[in-house]
Amino acid sequence: MSDLFDVGRPSPASPDSGQTPLADRMRPRSLDEVEGPEEVVGSNGFLRRAIAEDRVPSLILWGPPGVGKTTLARLIATQTSSNFVSYSAVATGVKEMREVLENARRARSRSGQRTILFLDEIHRFNRAQQDVFLPAIESGEVVLIGATTENPSFELNGALLSRCKVVVLDPLPPEAIVRIVKRALQDIPRGLGARDFRVDDDALSFIAQTSGGDARRALNLLEAAAADAEASRSNRIETTRLRDLLQRKVLLYDKAGEEHYNLISALHKSMRESDPDATIYWLVRMLEAGVEPLYIARRFVRFASEDVGLADPRALSVALDAKDAFDFLGMPEGSLALVEAAVYCALAPKSNALYVAEGEAKTDVAEKPAEPVPRVIRNAVTKLMKQVGYGRGYRYAHAEPEGVGGIECLPESLHGRRYYRPTSAGEEKELSRRLEAVLKLRQEKWKKEEGER
Repeated sequence: MSDLFDVGRPSPASPDSGQTPLADRMRPRSLDEVEGPEEVVGSNGFLRRAIAEDRVPSLILWGPPGVGKTTLARLIATQTSSNFVSYSAVATGVKEMREVLENARRARSRSGQRTILFLDEIHRFNRAQQDVFLPAIESGEVVLIGATTENPSFELNGALLSRCKVVVLDPLPPEAIVRIVKRALQDIPRGLGARDFRVDDDALSFIAQTSGGDARRALNLLEAAAADAEASRSNRIETTRLRDLLQRKVLLYDKAGEEHYNLISALHKSMRESDPDATIYWLVRMLEAGVEPLYIARRFVRFASEDVGLADPRALSVALDAKDAFDFLGMPEGSLALVEAAVYCALAPKSNALYVAEGEAKTDVAEKPAEPVPRVIRNAVTKLMKQVGYGRGYRYAHAEPEGVGGIECLPESLHGRRYYRPTSAGEEKELSRRLEAVLKLRQEKWKKEEGER
C-alpha cells in the first residue's frame, strides 16, 4: 500500500481560502518557486541573470496552458525597475496598443524608464497587426513579453520573431506537478495547509498524470477534491474520488494548431517505425481527443503509398477499405477498421521508392528544359506527321519475344535516368529482379542497334 503524505495541522483556515482560486493563491512569488527549464529559471538560467541585471529582453513565452507564462511575466514586473503594463490580445485592439506604445515613448523621454508590455494570447493579433510593436521594440522604448500557446513559427511574423527571444515552456513533468501539489497542501497562508488533509502517493500520482503538465489544472482538481472531502466530513483525498471528480481526462488537441501536427506526426512515424503499439496509442489518443476520423483515414491512404508502396500493394487497398468501412459504420463501431488499417500499415514491409521517384521526377521537370517528346514514341495521326518521322523506329512491345521493344522513352538529356529504384523489402524484391532483367534486355537491344548502324 502506498505511503500516506500527511500534511498540515488543525488551525484556522486562511481568510481568503474560499474567495480566490487555489491556483491563483499558489502562484509563485519568486523564481525559486517556479517549476521550469533549468536553463531559463535555474540558478544560472538566462532569465534569472537578466532580471538581476535589469536587462530583460523582449520575449515570446511559448507553451501550453498552466506552465507559468503569466507567472514569469509577473515576476519580471515585480523584480525589475521598468514600468509594467499587462493586456490580453483577446480583449485589446491595435488602437489601444498604439496608445500604450505612445505612453511608453513619453515615459522614456521624460524619465528614461522603459516599459515592459505583457501581452497574453499574442497570437490573436494577426501578422499585420503585430507590426505595431516593431518600432517601439527597435528603439528600446518597450520590452515586449508575449505569451502564446501556439507555435510562434506559424502565428508570429518573422520581423517580430527576429526581435524577440523565444522561451519554450514544455508541459510540466509529473514530478514537478507533485511538488506543486505538495506545496499547496503544506502552505498555510495561501494553500490548504491549515486543513490537515491526508493524501496517499497514488492520489498524488493520479493528479500529476491527469493534469497533462498543467499546474493550474492540477491545483483546480486538488481544490475540488478538498471541497468534496470536507463536504463528506473527511480529511482524506483518495484516487477513487479524484477519478469521479475528473470523470474524463481532457486531452490536449487543437485541430488548427501545432498539437494537431505533433499528433499526426507521432502516428505517422510510429507506423513508419513498424511499431504497432505506439501506432494504436496515438490513433486512439487522436480519436478520443475528437480529431475527424476520415482525416486519419486519408492519412493512412497516403502512408500506404508513401511509406509502404509496392513493397506491399495490398496496403493501399486495406487503407481504402478502412475508409469505406468507417464511412459505412461511423463512430464508435468504425474506429476498429481504422485500427486494423493502422496496424496493417505498421507491420507491412516498407519502401519509399515511389515517394523518392516522384520527388526526383518533380525536380527534373522543374529544373530541366521541357524537351520535346522523342519522335519514336509520338503518334503519327496525320500523313505529315508520318513524313517528318513521328513514330519512326517504334517497336510494339507485345510483338517482341521478350515483351521489350528497346526504345528510349525519355528526352535526350535524361537518357538512362532512373527514378524508381525498388528496395529488397517485401514484393519489391521481385519487382527489383524484374526491373533489372528489363534494363538488361533494353541495353542489349541498344547495343545491337548500334552495331547494325
